[in-house]
Amino acid sequence: MMSTIDIDHLKQWEGKQQSREELISLTAARGMAATLDWEKALNAGDELPQPWHWLYFFGAARASEIGHDGHPKRGGFFPPVTLPRRMWASGDVEFFAPLRVGDTAQKVSTIQSVKHKQGGTGDLVFVTVGHDILVGDTLCIRENQNIVYREDPDPNAPPPKPMAPPAEAQFSREVIADPVLLFRYSALTFNSHRIHYDRDYAMNEEGYSGLVVHGPLSATFLVDLVREQFPGAEVQHFDFRAVRPLIDGNPFQLQGCETEEGLSLWVVDHEGAMTMQAKAVLRK
Repeated sequence: MMSTIDIDHLKQWEGKQQSREELISLTAARGMAATLDWEKALNAGDELPQPWHWLYFFGAARASEIGHDGHPKRGGFFPPVTLPRRMWASGDVEFFAPLRVGDTAQKVSTIQSVKHKQGGTGDLVFVTVGHDILVGDTLCIRENQNIVYREDPDPNAPPPKPMAPPAEAQFSREVIADPVLLFRYSALTFNSHRIHYDRDYAMNEEGYSGLVVHGPLSATFLVDLVREQFPGAEVQHFDFRAVRPLIDGNPFQLQGCETEEGLSLWVVDHEGAMTMQAKAVLRK
């Protein structure tokens, strides 16, 4: 089938920038601590735990600008890709200096690349967005996010083969993915994508077997696992990629092990399939 993607048009968005200023509020930080079941209370002036910067700098689209899937309508800062599915597929984050609760920070975002590929399910468009987060003239965080747009899957196609964890776990923690957890994280990040809270939509329109756990939430849990296992350690670099949807209703395992390069981390669902793979390098 011939592709209908006008990649030359979409590439005109490469280099486009936007900037947002944000107060690193105590309310959002305390909400995240409660969501992760922390006992410690955060206060003004405390370092913002990693990678909680995802709680901030979201675009608050007006109600009239929301599409059927709950995402903001196409166009604007992001290229107007017409493929129906979109997700945050992977990312890498480098931490240079801490953000603190009460800081006023600036996030400068740049569309770095727009690429079209043909996959087993049809057209794929990958949009890479770079973000620099600064307080004054100090660069605190540099991040790349990879957004993938794809066609609706064939309902008769066999499910992808599950991936096994990359190694034997040296440490682990169990988390139960329930609708309350997903609702709280959606609320904290102002994420209105319906796959995270509208079960009928997620199952009947997007073909999932339940509500989908947010990729950034899984990644946040992995960094939190590092905090538990290595108290006082700071993550210098963290990268992750989603390999399989993680569905609510069952416990999942956060697991990891030490490697020569740092830490290998992953999430395993109740069937033993890996849903996210990550790496972390600790600051020396």
